[in-house]
Amino acid sequence: MTGPGEGRDPAGVGRFDVPRAPAAPDAEPARRNGHRPAAQAASTPTPADEVDTAATDEPDDTTAAPATGEPAGLGDPVTGGEPGGTGPAVPDRPGDHWDRKVANGLAFLRRRLSGDYEVDEFGFDPELTDAVFHPLLRLLYRDWFRTEVSGMEHVPVDGPALVVGNHSGTVALDALILSAALHDKHPAHRYLRLLGADLVFRMPVVSEIARKTGGTVACNPDAERLLGGGDLVGVFPEGFKGIGKLYADRYKLQRFGRGGFVSAALRTGTPIVPVAIVGGEEIYPMLADIKPLARLLKLPYFPVTPTFPWLGPLGMVPLPSKWLIQFCPPIPTAHLTDSADDPLVVFNLADQVRETIQQTLHTLLERRPDPFGP
Repeated sequence: MTGPGEGRDPAGVGRFDVPRAPAAPDAEPARRNGHRPAAQAASTPTPADEVDTAATDEPDDTTAAPATGEPAGLGDPVTGGEPGGTGPAVPDRPGDHWDRKVANGLAFLRRRLSGDYEVDEFGFDPELTDAVFHPLLRLLYRDWFRTEVSGMEHVPVDGPALVVGNHSGTVALDALILSAALHDKHPAHRYLRLLGADLVFRMPVVSEIARKTGGTVACNPDAERLLGGGDLVGVFPEGFKGIGKLYADRYKLQRFGRGGFVSAALRTGTPIVPVAIVGGEEIYPMLADIKPLARLLKLPYFPVTPTFPWLGPLGMVPLPSKWLIQFCPPIPTAHLTDSADDPLVVFNLADQVRETIQQTLHTLLERRPDPFGP
């Protein structure tokens, strides 16, 4: 009679001191280890998220037991497994995380260079937005501005909505911060399709970035097409009057134009979600506007701030103000679709949205007595 581990394997079949014949190579081991066959990997681009979530249920080939006929885990000082067991899962090696990051980056570059990515009819590129623009904006809104977001439950999980916000800050960072924060904080990670002024889409580099991140011209036909497609659309009715106002007029809403955004919501029966943003007024406090220089450069205004133009390019670094963003309860419009061309209805609804945002701004300012506090 033999004791445990003498002459028979733990399953009780055959002797383990006789080397076993290696299994014939096939494509299955690669598939079981979470890797594609070489031919398939070379011909099929791998999405970035697939590389990150490669199967890790089984250890790598490099961690398998040596081919000596001894069962894996039997007295193995590395895995600590019991006889007849496979041992605990082997953790990733320290370099695996960076290997995956490099693989993700190379796969992303391959797709970009080969044109193997999708954009919609407006030029929106979700992959580039997620991989490049949102990570940069995340550093701003989370670490630099220490942004707090509330009222996200008022933003629909699906279906269209028109998000209307106050505009400020000399440079329109509030629109970008709002879109990134909404995407990250929303349970469905929805994209906000921003409507921008004509000037934005006349600037060579800025225009391309705006299109890639989901922006389009602020006109009713484009807004109605987006809303009709079930998108979240963001609009800032104050326009340049909002971002170009002096610091002395901070958090005082300017006129909302002729209410074009209300007409687009009425024609599509889309709810309007007001949003108040506190913090943008302090990033570039505008002390003066040099109007002759603005006319010469064909700009809506030429700002003078405590750091610009005195510090040159360094003056473009925003001050680290504390940001608060609050979404307000939606205002329904489905019952007013027949009044889209009624100026009185449009004006009253636009005034209701404006007053809601203004009152919310006062509330948020009381919560944030120190503009640069924690």
